[in-house]
This record gives sequence, structure tokens and C-alpha cells, in this order.
Amino acid sequence: MTAAEKLEQAVSRRPDSLVPGRAAERLLKLEPAAEPDVRPRMWAMHVGMGAGVGVLRGVMAFAGLRGPWASAMFTVVRLTADQTVENWTGVGAPPWTWPRDELLVDVAGKAVYAFVAGAVADRLAAAAGVSPGQRHARLAGGRRVHDVGPVPGGRVTAE
Repeated sequence: MTAAEKLEQAVSRRPDSLVPGRAAERLLKLEPAAEPDVRPRMWAMHVGMGAGVGVLRGVMAFAGLRGPWASAMFTVVRLTADQTVENWTGVGAPPWTWPRDELLVDVAGKAVYAFVAGAVADRLAAAAGVSPGQRHARLAGGRRVHDVGPVPGGRVTAE
């Protein structure tokens, strides 16, 4: 996400957003820092939110929610997490009030993150074996058969 954002900023000449750093200040009850000093807080918030929310994508993959659909679902989760923190702390505004170009950049950046994190999580989960959700889908024919019930047992490591 950071590499894609830096590439976009080189083209668009858009400056870094200090909103994550300001949100971190509010969450941690820190005094507002001058612009150069808020940058470490901004990076800490980026990394913290990415890692914290990224755990959920790993859980999704190990539960059998893998592939592009799961990454698209996770894009919404990632956007929601940021917006909840930024609006809760009072340093952000609802996305529908943003200029459209800023909204596009934010959604695209979060989508890049979600799909890259998803690819990594999916690969790690696939190495661990078939998930209960995937076993259930095979048994039930996906969502085409009703009332199959849960599959016996929990997570398996081989078919």
C-alpha cells in the first residue's frame, strides 16, 4: 500500500495525509505535534492499523474466505476501520463529504492493501490445508443445497 501510495503521490504531487497521525495523538491523548513531528505518529498509525486489521484477513483466509471476493470484502473492512477511528477522534470527516479525487485515492490505496494482504494470507492459509468452510462448500455444493448442516470435526490439514 505504501509503495502504491508513494507512486501515486509522485504523479499527483499530493502531500502525505497527516490525519492518521492526528488520530493517533487523540487516541493516545498526546499533545498535537508540529507537522514534521507528527510524521512518526502517522507512520505508527499506518502500520498499527494495517497490522491490526490485517489479522482479520488472515483469520478470514484460514476460515476458508479466500480469493478476490474475500479481498473485496476486506477492502470494506479496512476502509471502515480507518473511518471509524478518524471520525471517532474528530480528525476525519465522512468519506461522502470528501472531494471525489481524494476519495478515489483512499479507496484505491485501501484496495491495493486489501488485495496484497489477501494474496499473502490466502497463500499461507492454503499451505495449512483445507478449511472447514471449504469442506462445507464441497459437501453442500456451495450455497446451492440447503440445510446440509455443519461438517464434522474442525480444521483439517490434508484432504
